[in-house]
Amino acid sequence: MNSWHHAQSSARKWGGSPDLYLPIHEFIDSSKQIIGDVRHRSMYHHTAGVWLCQRIFGVTLDIPKGPPGSDRPRTVRVPVRLIAEQHVLEDLGWLPSPADYIDGMPIAPWMSGSQRKTVPLSHLLLNQPTGDSK
Repeated sequence: MNSWHHAQSSARKWGGSPDLYLPIHEFIDSSKQIIGDVRHRSMYHHTAGVWLCQRIFGVTLDIPKGPPGSDRPRTVRVPVRLIAEQHVLEDLGWLPSPADYIDGMPIAPWMSGSQRKTVPLSHLLLNQPTGDSK
């Protein structure tokens, strides 16, 4: 499901326009910029990602309710965590933790810091301007 469809689902559930929910859903799916397959979900589709949404977007999202043009519009506060959890549940069917993603992941030697990757300074300076303007 893409971000817009998640936003439409949120609007059906809590009211308001899908546009109000879209930034939250786009953030959760923003990892698609880095990983083009379902592994992108390992970045934000879990309990820590849900809490990160709350830190970024605030504890609640204010959703205007009531008939259009009403002189007494009311606002409903929807917890951002519920919106983010809804996204993950729609995609995965449950709410994993980051530990669920790394369970069984092989440990590569570089992860312990025991292998240092070094790049010779000469490689870093290969594409630097020389200052010659001739």
